Amino acid sequence: MSASPEASENGDLRRRILDTARHLLVQEGYQALSMRKIADAIGYSATSIYLHFDGKDALLHTLIHEGMMALRDTLQTAAADHSGAPVRRLRALCRGFVEFGLENPEYYEIMFQLRPERMQRYPAEKYRQARENLDFFARALEAGARENTFAVEDPRVAASTVWASLHGTVSLLLADRVDARIAPDTFIDTAIRQAIQGFRRTPAPSAP
Repeated sequence: MSASPEASENGDLRRRILDTARHLLVQEGYQALSMRKIADAIGYSATSIYLHFDGKDALLHTLIHEGMMALRDTLQTAAADHSGAPVRRLRALCRGFVEFGLENPEYYEIMFQLRPERMQRYPAEKYRQARENLDFFARALEAGARENTFAVEDPRVAASTVWASLHGTVSLLLADRVDARIAPDTFIDTAIRQAIQGFRRTPAPSAP
């Protein structure tokens, strides 16, 4: 059954609100964002915005959640394609994370770089769902540890350090702060290789 015209219009308006809020957040920052400014940008009244969102914190939470779920889809595909090989799976997850960030710079900034001074607590259920993204990395590292390929004490801590390395890679590329003499693909490949190599177990020396 197709959606009614009213439902479709409401859905379109909600999407326009979110897209406009996303652009404004990145361009002007959280403090400068207001429901009035969003309303003016899309040609609606502020009241119309409040019919969909309680305030700008609700908007921000929704955008973070959208980004996290899109990242989850990317990582889920990467993990499924390499389910039987922890090293290849971790490499695919790393590449998926970097590619997501570079292809979705506005979402990435809102998810990982925006720092509001005051914001309502992020909803617990959304936080649990977002945390699943880190769990993809933790499970790959844990599987490698079981196979004696990775040296990992705490998979979640290890996964967080991989994220930190990848985040630095994405942030530098998005800010155009990588030395112009270095090809982006080379920078990405090296960053991923080093992030993985840090957990590779050193083979025991051969007996004489």
